[in-house]
Amino acid sequence: MPGAEVDVVVVGMGPGGEDVGARLARGGLDVVGVDGRLVGGECPYYACIPTKMMIRATDALGEARRVPVLAGAADVTQDWAPVARRIREEATDNWDDRVAVERFENAGGTFVRGWGRITAPREVTVTTPDGTERVFTARRGVVLNTGTDPAVPAIDGLAETPYWTNRDAVAVEEVPGSLVVLGGGPVGCELAQVFSRFGAKVTIVQHADRLVPADEPEAGELLEKSFADEGITVRTGLSAARVSYESGQFQVKLDNGEVVNAERMLVAAGRKSDMMALGIGAAGLDDSARGVTVDERMRAADGLWAIGDITGHGAFTHMSMYQARIAAADILGEDDAEIADYRATPRVTFTDPEIGSVGLSEAAARDKGLTVRVGVSELPYSSRGFIHKVGNNGFIKVVEDADRGVLVGATAAGPNGGEVLGALVVAVHAEVPVKLLRQMIYAYPTFHRAIEDAITKLA
Repeated sequence: MPGAEVDVVVVGMGPGGEDVGARLARGGLDVVGVDGRLVGGECPYYACIPTKMMIRATDALGEARRVPVLAGAADVTQDWAPVARRIREEATDNWDDRVAVERFENAGGTFVRGWGRITAPREVTVTTPDGTERVFTARRGVVLNTGTDPAVPAIDGLAETPYWTNRDAVAVEEVPGSLVVLGGGPVGCELAQVFSRFGAKVTIVQHADRLVPADEPEAGELLEKSFADEGITVRTGLSAARVSYESGQFQVKLDNGEVVNAERMLVAAGRKSDMMALGIGAAGLDDSARGVTVDERMRAADGLWAIGDITGHGAFTHMSMYQARIAAADILGEDDAEIADYRATPRVTFTDPEIGSVGLSEAAARDKGLTVRVGVSELPYSSRGFIHKVGNNGFIKVVEDADRGVLVGATAAGPNGGEVLGALVVAVHAEVPVKLLRQMIYAYPTFHRAIEDAITKLA
């Protein structure tokens, strides 16, 4: 039976979904946005914003503890209460999305709370919280922005325990005395350092052979050394074989027989999505796939677009927003609509030291068959690193396609690594010739001046 007719239905109102929906509504289309969770998605409630508030507080503690090396003496007493209060009051409105809903409605959209699934081409059925169903037929089509959920590995005993995911971790009002973190990617590393600096005894268990394995090996080595200096235990190349919980204690048995005990356990083992629940099979797509394949204009099928995590181009807010702009322009039929270009996708792990990366790693560039030259500059030996003194660990690494004479990847690791990365993102995206990068004037004494040194060392 045909449902209510609209121009576009957006399923999933994370940052990208809200953005594409608002763009289309402002463009004069009749748009319905659907989400069973909070409008705004993971970023403002459980990820980017609250966790970076936690990290801001953590960084303040870290710097204060460096005062004795640089400027005399300082007594530091950590207190989680201001952090928890700021997350509730400033970041999440106590996990209330009223402001976000009103923002979308003020842009001209209609919001429907519920879980949407595709039930036919250009048709979405929404199950509302009270169990009723509403059907919408989209004349222009459907946009999917359903994001991902925390992945929980099938470890013996884990499901019966009160483990945390990132969604639980941001809501805590007290820091545990000890914490075991399962996973050494960006989420695991960031939260491990946060809770450690606020007094928890932390152990990271990482199945890969290094931390942040999507980044350069040097980045993982840098973090492992920095964590060791702060008292964080890192166990790489190991997995949890069994988890139990009794009398307020987790017991995690590793696959080498070692046992880790902690008051709390954080599972930071990646993300997952459920394509079958989304009903993409009704649109002619493979609902057993891990995500939705899209073309350079975000088209997945006739009358169907997808953006964000489920496209497989990086689970980043900035990616979702970037793709939203492209999808909206395509749906609106703009003549000068851009097409997606992922060569210079940036990512940042907001630890101390901070890890910023863009484009290809050295290994990925070699795997693509490129003629690779690499240059590395160690920050402690730069003028700014010398001045900074304590907390100056880090490096700049650049990866060149020597045949074309342009950078295809780079890493800025160290103080403000994500900010230093900006210049390198421009270089990779715009394919600025290395010859021109050598001829630039780099301000002295800055951390970004180490880019010049890395470029001179290309070999």
